[in-house]
Amino acid sequence: MFGTIISAVASGFLMGAVARLAVPGPDPMPFSLTVLIGLAGSAAGVGVATLIFGASHTFDTSGRAFTTLMLEVGVAIALVAAYRRFVQKRPLWGPEAHRFPERGFGVARMRERLRRLGIDPDRLPGRGGAAPPKHDPDDVAEQLEKLRDLRDKGVLTDEDYEKARERLRRY
Repeated sequence: MFGTIISAVASGFLMGAVARLAVPGPDPMPFSLTVLIGLAGSAAGVGVATLIFGASHTFDTSGRAFTTLMLEVGVAIALVAAYRRFVQKRPLWGPEAHRFPERGFGVARMRERLRRLGIDPDRLPGRGGAAPPKHDPDDVAEQLEKLRDLRDKGVLTDEDYEKARERLRRY
């Protein structure tokens, strides 16, 4: 019994993860929602395959088993797309699809975690946000020297100097 539950959760997670990978852009969602989407996709895909092949012939041949698997994945992808479109209210493609979502299950929590780490979710590189500028090490050294001079002249407080220095050190 316990093994059956574990294998169902694992297969649901794998199916949900494949579906999430197929839809471009970030989809931060809880583990449980990924499993639920995977299990629902699997159940609906097997249901469609049963309608096509008949209840006793769904897994008769490897071709039918493969078709059933592809139907499961397709339905799971459709569920992720529906979640993206109707819950997160984001498009499925284009630059807006790659932006970090503002609504959805677990999104507020993930945004808060990123902010605590000092990361602005709306400016994640490679996700449609503005990527941080690339700095040459010599340029960074020169900017650090200028910051030191401004601090020594009293233009910058020690706190402002440290913040600016930390920003430069991240690159």
